[in-house]
Amino acid sequence: MSAANIPPPAADQDYKATLLPLLMSNSVLSFGSYILKSGRESPYFFTSSLLHTAPLLRATSAAYASVLSAPPFVTTAADGTTTPNFDIIFGPAYKGIPICAAVTNELAVRDSLSGKGTWDNVSYSFNRKEAKAHGEGGNIVGASLKGKRVVIVDDVITAGTALREAVGIIEKEGGIVSGVVVLLDREERVSDAESKSAIGVAQRDLGENIPIRAVIGLHDLIETLGPKIGEGEVQRLKDYRARYGAE
Repeated sequence: MSAANIPPPAADQDYKATLLPLLMSNSVLSFGSYILKSGRESPYFFTSSLLHTAPLLRATSAAYASVLSAPPFVTTAADGTTTPNFDIIFGPAYKGIPICAAVTNELAVRDSLSGKGTWDNVSYSFNRKEAKAHGEGGNIVGASLKGKRVVIVDDVITAGTALREAVGIIEKEGGIVSGVVVLLDREERVSDAESKSAIGVAQRDLGENIPIRAVIGLHDLIETLGPKIGEGEVQRLKDYRARYGAE
């Protein structure tokens, strides 16, 4: 299935059923034998740097938006009115930068289709790797983080270093971290000495009051892509999960 044949995702679609085949057909998600930085031999590999075409970026941002449009990132009143529990979508440099802008735009598109203004007051921000000494200066591009509730969006969490850096930047700017959404959760132990996944470790570090969610996880590859990748690949994924799966 090529990117050109994928319709633009709508808010009420099953975004996983739309996104996963698109990722696979464009080699963002591939299956085989890959040696990871951890030294583990993985039956699949995810290359987020390939998410640069219009259809891929649209499908990915729509998937993030679907997660951010549901609890715990929003509160729905008895009359059906939905209120975001965040003010800023923050993308850590570098890979988080296009994500935060694209997701904010996707939320605006959904508002235009629904005729509602649910996301009117949501902005995006990202950091510079080096502070700018002229012009507006500073480390932050986009909306000010001071006093704002901030959701971090990024592609993956591995060792958690990038997430801790993002949290530090937000807090230094006076923002309040209110959640994290990543694209992929490998759902495997960080190391032989740590039984939790990278997301599990991040959740422990940030506290249970700050929700951390993934757009897709290893279980989605098994459950959604089974008919497309064959029983052999599915079994390899299950074996990998059995060997390295987090608690």
